[in-house]
Amino acid sequence: MTQHAQACWERTRQQLKAELGADLYANWFARMELEELHDGRVVLSVPTRFLKTWIESHYLDALRRICCNCFDGVRDVRLKIRGAERAPAPAAAGRQAAEAAGAGAVASVQGGAQAGAAAALPQVPDVEAGLDPDLTFDTFVVGMPNALAHAAARQVADAAQGVRVNPLFIHAATGLGKTHLLHAIGWQRRRQHAAQRVLYISAEQFMYRFMSALKNREVLAFKEQFQHVDLLLIDDFQFLQGKTMQQEFCQTFNTLVDSRRQVVIAADCAPAMLDKLDARMRSRLIGGLVVDMQAPDESMRREILARKLELLRRRDPHLMVRAEVLDFIARTITGAGRELEGALNRVIAMQRLLGNTPIDLDAAAHAMRDLIHREEARPVRIDDILKAVSQLYSVPKTELLSARRARSVVRPRQIGMYLAKRLTSRSLPEIGRRFGGRDHSTVLHAVRKIEKLLEEDETLRQEVELLTRILKDG
Repeated sequence: MTQHAQACWERTRQQLKAELGADLYANWFARMELEELHDGRVVLSVPTRFLKTWIESHYLDALRRICCNCFDGVRDVRLKIRGAERAPAPAAAGRQAAEAAGAGAVASVQGGAQAGAAAALPQVPDVEAGLDPDLTFDTFVVGMPNALAHAAARQVADAAQGVRVNPLFIHAATGLGKTHLLHAIGWQRRRQHAAQRVLYISAEQFMYRFMSALKNREVLAFKEQFQHVDLLLIDDFQFLQGKTMQQEFCQTFNTLVDSRRQVVIAADCAPAMLDKLDARMRSRLIGGLVVDMQAPDESMRREILARKLELLRRRDPHLMVRAEVLDFIARTITGAGRELEGALNRVIAMQRLLGNTPIDLDAAAHAMRDLIHREEARPVRIDDILKAVSQLYSVPKTELLSARRARSVVRPRQIGMYLAKRLTSRSLPEIGRRFGGRDHSTVLHAVRKIEKLLEEDETLRQEVELLTRILKDG
């Protein structure tokens, strides 16, 4: 691929993100890659059939228009499934069953006897159609911010018999590695226990397939896809919307958990923060193991960049990025994995424009200038703190500001004051006024009380860390 084509593709990605917004871009286009530019046609690839179908159904016109604007002389855009041409051709019957089951899911059944037993079960696509081969435990960078989530994921991946943790609920801000861990669990389980059926699906995919089943009067077939799954991995759970959708998922969830089959869920917030979720379902999620992942520190960010560069060099062995540039990115971009990857891609694109010569720090800073600007944190407001505390502890904001002295209200109120002192530049008297007209001595007492409790109470420390992350991430 020429340097000019890569530069045009980078402009296309930025325009897609600008028009559709960061969330939509991250959900549907972040894993899209430029494969070919030839004779007025752009060929783009995505890792799953579901992504291809969804983009073609909902965004193809916008994608074609933007590509035609960013690429000279382009008249057409085509999507393909990445690696589909390289994958071994399945038997005709197996391929038909896979296509009938829909996309975004994975299963592995190997061996003659296993294949015979599996013939009676509803089929789902082969594992390569649903799991990213780059997202394994080997490529996951482990550090203090994600060590617990990684350990829990490894335990689930290795424990095919005798489920100990069910469900496992992983929550973190966007881009911190939740999806990576889900894929890694799927690959590890497939590698060690080939006869087990593994299903990876996002909440959007679940809703899309359920609505399609309703429209085509195939609800029974939809339900059957989940009845014989040994490991269900569901991503972006916070997007599961609607009473009917939640009821359908709840039935599926209960069936699997009650029969001691493993469920792993990833979301951008803890179950307690999913205020639109049915209370019984929320209670069942909380009853499992809930683990969070924090933003990586600088040393972790540097290791993440090194791993990403290593993966890119497998495709292009001549690719080089200076160590001081990687250090600069890790030091400057304090966000999550996607921001780091975006910064690295900017640097590589500029290098290719300059003839594949590794660039210096000034050139790297120029390539990343808009990313660096966006890294400037939005100030945390006391209103944000009141809202977050109210949601986490299910205490109305009016009660946090009231004179009530019940323990269920006092502790969240004290936590809110502590966070206001720690995360804002407001004075103690001003914090007191914003928390229902209290004086500065009340605020100071609350701050000291929470500081003391944080040294003794691990649960409280995790809750405060969660609130801090939510507030800083905006």
